[in-house]
Amino acid sequence: MEKEALIKLITDTLTKIGLFSEAALNLLLGTCAQESAFGKYRSQLGSGIAQGIYQMEKPTFDWLKEVYEKKFDLQNVQFTDLTNDDEMATIFCRLRYYVVPAPLPDANDIPALAAYYKKWYNTPAGAATVEQFIANYNRYVA
Repeated sequence: MEKEALIKLITDTLTKIGLFSEAALNLLLGTCAQESAFGKYRSQLGSGIAQGIYQMEKPTFDWLKEVYEKKFDLQNVQFTDLTNDDEMATIFCRLRYYVVPAPLPDANDIPALAAYYKKWYNTPAGAATVEQFIANYNRYVA
């Protein structure tokens, strides 16, 4: 996916649901860069179950849908929609960060965004590293 198209998608989608900020934009850009090489991989490689440009797993999707389905009108959304519906994938990725009790880091502090991603999205048990996030952010976004 082209950078400008992804910036527009994230900006428009998050503005529509009232969750846009520069920090959220950069965090989602970095998440997409890290998780799917900017949309190159829409299904997790190997035997994984993650889907979409942010590579969300079904248990996370189910949890977020239960928590937010009424607030964000998600009743008719299915997990498989994330594979090719980039707007819905963006909503769910933002909701994953929205549920976090810690505030988003500064929009221009890429190491802090990377650490936030690692702690709250990839989790300490995940394979990604802060260094990979920063490298992919610099490759696809910077």
